[in-house]
Amino acid sequence: MWEYTDRVMDHFENPRNVGVVPRIDGEGQVGSLSCGDALRLTIQVDREKDLIEDAKFQTFGCASAIASSSALTEMIKGKSLDEALSITNQDIAEYLGGLPREKMHCSVMGQEALEAAVANYRGVPVKSAQGELVCKCFGVTDAEIEKVVKVNRLTTVEEITQFTKAGGGCGQCKPRLEELLAHILHQQTRIAAESQKPARMTALKRIKLIEEAINTEIAPALMRDGGDIELVDVDGREVLVTLKGACASCPASKATLADFVTERLRALVDKEIVVREYRA
Repeated sequence: MWEYTDRVMDHFENPRNVGVVPRIDGEGQVGSLSCGDALRLTIQVDREKDLIEDAKFQTFGCASAIASSSALTEMIKGKSLDEALSITNQDIAEYLGGLPREKMHCSVMGQEALEAAVANYRGVPVKSAQGELVCKCFGVTDAEIEKVVKVNRLTTVEEITQFTKAGGGCGQCKPRLEELLAHILHQQTRIAAESQKPARMTALKRIKLIEEAINTEIAPALMRDGGDIELVDVDGREVLVTLKGACASCPASKATLADFVTERLRALVDKEIVVREYRA
């Protein structure tokens, strides 16, 4: 027996907006009676304001399916079409105070019905309905699976079944589900890694950072021991400097360049910087 929140039970026992809107401007039908869950959503649109004036549903399914459909109609009435389309299946579940993990496909079904209804009103194809058919038992495409995985951050085939029912019938599609999931997760990992790469540093920015590091940190440190440093030129990652004061005649000047100046510029600006002493 599933554990339902009070709000789920309220929308199940007292569903809002059951039926068909007086003027059907858009209609979305998802699922099928043979699959166990079916939903028909109709919307009436204020064409001048592009707002959903009214929304009603007819569904065949469990308590979660009825509650999710009822909640969805309440959530979208009065919203613009684009605002309504921004509602995710997670938003529907949260509106209800949560759904059992095994019943999350009901919230997905509501989101898909809304997308179909808006697409129908606009006279355009439903994007999520396009793609390769993966699960013949429940009519789920690879495009639908990819979207659900990304939106809900799924990581297992079991979760895909809970959210889409794909793989919950004969099970023949499970190898394909595993293949799809591995591809999607690999793609997400690659994108995340690329987004963390440091932005390309321009030559001008590198020069400014070198000047700032020398003027605010390196030169003041050398001055405390009677020395000084002057930036002469920057060529790519090669930095030419002149040591002045006590540093100019110090036997340890090479060590100063290698151990202090180079180390600080690599830490503050670019780890591939090479520092050379310029002598006129």
